[in-house]
Amino acid sequence: MLSRRTIAAAALLALASTPLLAQTAAEKQLASDKFTLVAPFPPGGPIDTLARVIADGLAKRYNQTALVDNAPGAAGNIGMDKVKRGKPDGHTLLVIPAGNLTVNPTLMPKFPFDIQKDFVPVAMLAKTPNVLVTNPGTGIKTVAELIARAKGKPDSLSYASPGVGSGLHLAGELFKSQADVDILHIAYKGTPPAINDVIGGTVPLMFSNLPTVLPHIRSGKLVALAVTDSARTPTAPEIPTLAELGVPGVVVPSWYGLLAPAGTPADVVAQLARDAAAILAEPAVRERLQGQGLSAWDIQTTAFDKHIRDETVRWAKVIKDRNITME
Repeated sequence: MLSRRTIAAAALLALASTPLLAQTAAEKQLASDKFTLVAPFPPGGPIDTLARVIADGLAKRYNQTALVDNAPGAAGNIGMDKVKRGKPDGHTLLVIPAGNLTVNPTLMPKFPFDIQKDFVPVAMLAKTPNVLVTNPGTGIKTVAELIARAKGKPDSLSYASPGVGSGLHLAGELFKSQADVDILHIAYKGTPPAINDVIGGTVPLMFSNLPTVLPHIRSGKLVALAVTDSARTPTAPEIPTLAELGVPGVVVPSWYGLLAPAGTPADVVAQLARDAAAILAEPAVRERLQGQGLSAWDIQTTAFDKHIRDETVRWAKVIKDRNITME
């Protein structure tokens, strides 16, 4: 007769071995090789951070090497091409910002990808609000004052952006449309020079993602007027939304997604989506993201695909209505 101790030990052994016995075909596939997370922008930004978070999580979950491949250039197209040509087995993945999926296909005359045919949406990873900021020297402290200035002195205000067609440029154009004001757009080659000129007073206004300008807001070099999201952000809850201030419809967060090459099996994509959600739900990961102004945003596979399609239609209308071109 087996002792109670022997029975208990056998039960514990059975429980310990259950995950291995219950491992799905998709999980076995993902555990079979190393991962490469392609980040098509330089190290240091939110794309790089998210790629490393997902890489670290997948490495732990599958006991595999997971590398981050920073592949900047051609507005992200070089990294996207790497993933498009990658083996569709779940081990080559793309971490990408919204604009590359929803704006560039309309804005770029020779955009080299068909988002729906070349990639498979896995999951939304995170978002961060954009924020409307101004130089303190303008004397503008509220959105109402900004609108009054723009209407009272037409052509007296301008706003900087990191480039034509960037999400921050489009946020500015959408704001102009919804607030019925005319503010001159000044395009820069990247975010740093644009921010430097707003801080220096060369240009009075700018839309920027919150993590980039938050230190300057805290130091008093910039004044935050409103965030472009549907709700206030936990990172800076004192900053109101534009909708609260009477300018609805300007919901333009910066968001980042995870994609795989076309042809990746559906069960593998679904498993990766579950893995990403579990990784982003870890308290240490959430704390790390919040420290950079990012919030995990769990939208998976089919719903993520719909979001990309809807946003593409939305921005195509803005681009057409505001006559925005790359030329």
